[in-house]
Amino acid sequence: MSAGAPAPGVEVLDERTCWELLRGAPCGRFVVVDADGRPDVFPVNHAVDHGSVLFRTADGGKLAAVASGSPVAFEVDGVSGDLAWSVVLRGVAHQVTRMAELLDTASVHLTPWQAGGKGRFVRVRGDLSGRRFPVTGAGWWAVGAGAPAARA
Repeated sequence: MSAGAPAPGVEVLDERTCWELLRGAPCGRFVVVDADGRPDVFPVNHAVDHGSVLFRTADGGKLAAVASGSPVAFEVDGVSGDLAWSVVLRGVAHQVTRMAELLDTASVHLTPWQAGGKGRFVRVRGDLSGRRFPVTGAGWWAVGAGAPAARA
């Protein structure tokens, strides 16, 4: 979401509404810049905790990007009736390593969807923004609702 005046019909969401939508979303997308300078996106389930987003992961691309200190983003979106919304948290992420913070995360219900060792916790903090807007032709894109064929 770029800065500036929103398009007609677009509602800029306040921070409280953004956190509520973020909290209620079943999954989000963690966006990083990889070691080659390319953007990468990872779907993750998450929890809102102390004004931040928290998720679990294993060693790999997400942790490498976090360790690099590059800016990150976390995005969720959804549709309700004829309105769509999008919320983006832009900022920094860090791996939770301090004992007190690790113990604090134990109270957060956060079970990874994918099997395997996801023993690392990552916390994302930053600036939150969101928008809600009417869906043009609401429902046309729904499966089985006559969505237009994809173009090659």
